Amino acid sequence: RIPRAGVLLAVPALVESGIFEVATEVYGDLAPAFYGLRTTMLVLPLIALLRIKRAEHLKEHSPSDLGGIFGLDRAPEVKTLRGKLERMTEAGQAEKFGRLLAKRRVASRGRVMGFLYLDGHVRVYHGKHRLPKTYVAQLRLLLPATTDYWVNDRRGDPLFVVTAEANAGLVKMLPILTREIRTLVGPKRRVTIVFDRGGWSPKLFKSLIAAGFDILTYRKKPIRPLSRKTFVLHSGRIEKRRVEYNLNDRNVRLMKGKLRLRQVTRLSKDGTHQTPILTSRFDLPVLHVAFRMFERWRQENFFKYMDEEFVIDALVEYTAEPADPDRMVPNPERRKLNDRLREAQAGLGALEQAYGAAALANLEAKRPTMRGFKIAHGKEGLAIRAIQKRIAALRAKKRAVPARVPVSQAYPGEVVKLANERKHLMNLIKMVAYQAESDLLALVRPEYARADQEGRTLIQNALTTTAELRVEDGELHVILEPLSSPHRTRAIEVLCEALNKTAVCFPGTNLRMIYSIRHTE
Repeated sequence: RIPRAGVLLAVPALVESGIFEVATEVYGDLAPAFYGLRTTMLVLPLIALLRIKRAEHLKEHSPSDLGGIFGLDRAPEVKTLRGKLERMTEAGQAEKFGRLLAKRRVASRGRVMGFLYLDGHVRVYHGKHRLPKTYVAQLRLLLPATTDYWVNDRRGDPLFVVTAEANAGLVKMLPILTREIRTLVGPKRRVTIVFDRGGWSPKLFKSLIAAGFDILTYRKKPIRPLSRKTFVLHSGRIEKRRVEYNLNDRNVRLMKGKLRLRQVTRLSKDGTHQTPILTSRFDLPVLHVAFRMFERWRQENFFKYMDEEFVIDALVEYTAEPADPDRMVPNPERRKLNDRLREAQAGLGALEQAYGAAALANLEAKRPTMRGFKIAHGKEGLAIRAIQKRIAALRAKKRAVPARVPVSQAYPGEVVKLANERKHLMNLIKMVAYQAESDLLALVRPEYARADQEGRTLIQNALTTTAELRVEDGELHVILEPLSSPHRTRAIEVLCEALNKTAVCFPGTNLRMIYSIRHTE
């Protein structure tokens, strides 16, 4: 009986992901060692599923207990795992590793690739290196950070991740992401990419549509509200869920009529807010257009879950590497001028307001002419003209300052960025762990009524359950302890039956894995 050996429930999903074959293809081996590449690729996703969130946290767990889960006398310790990661990092093949894993995922889950959700996730940096700043929406601040762009399938599961150079925005990253998507899904597959207002660019929309993609996004620029009488209530069942929206469906043209799109606008239940959606999918039922757009919450929940459960925002290493010194960035001098200009304009507004209030309160019996008023308020007039002159000078100076300059000119000193190879590799391993958890949830969903609300909690509880391990007649029996209630135990029993049909062998052996629940008298 081994504590938390229930995590072996994830082994069939890890085998199906191809992580062992792909790692061998990309990295070969890690030189002769007791803990080889296959063991490393088994240990890292499993400890992630056990919520051992950093390699350093292995110090808090018994090596012999963890070793029993992995089929070893002792689990690898912190220094050993760091050494394995260092060897893989030196190979510089994380991007290839992720691409091959994504191809395997597309081949086995192609049916959920029709809609792909694209969004950026900002990792704030608090170290000593000088990194490019980006806007952090949650904090509403500009902070040093690195931006990762994730592509998730229709169910919200991750497909691949790309780290943006210098926090490039979604408009710049969309062509890069779509080229990678086309490589993965093939030249003929119809794909609708779903993204938020950060990707707003009608010119980009036109090029994406010409490249064979459909788009689905929010309309960014303010538009005149539509009459509430033009909205129609639409309801139905999509993916076994009942949905209902008040919608207006019409065609619109952008770029002076050169780009024709479909606009679906949702009216909020209280009738106070309208949300316009743009898409190139004229064939899709209007209810499905709204449903797929508002399903973006799945990707937002994914980011939140991955941060809380798998700490994807954590630094893996502190190393920095040189960045392109000729990369163009917004000119900080221009930003300073903008700040001074806004300050001056605010001062002018206050003076003009006071001057206007004085004019309104002017007693005509005392000062019947405007000339008399100006003489009486000469100091205020001089102050207004002086600040107007200052604003004109600042605007002229701003016009003479280039909007963008090389980063080496903007920020004198060494131009660096955080080393990305090891972080990218760990993101991919945690991505595979999340995918395995999702695959287990999909198997248990038909048996568990509250799968949408607490399905992942159920899976997490099962993975941390004590289990008895037996090797008999070429089979590895994993006999789990019952869960906290009969209906939860029954759901995991159905999961065990489904996993037994896969006939998966424990990695590196010929032992077929057999799962069951220990029945108490």
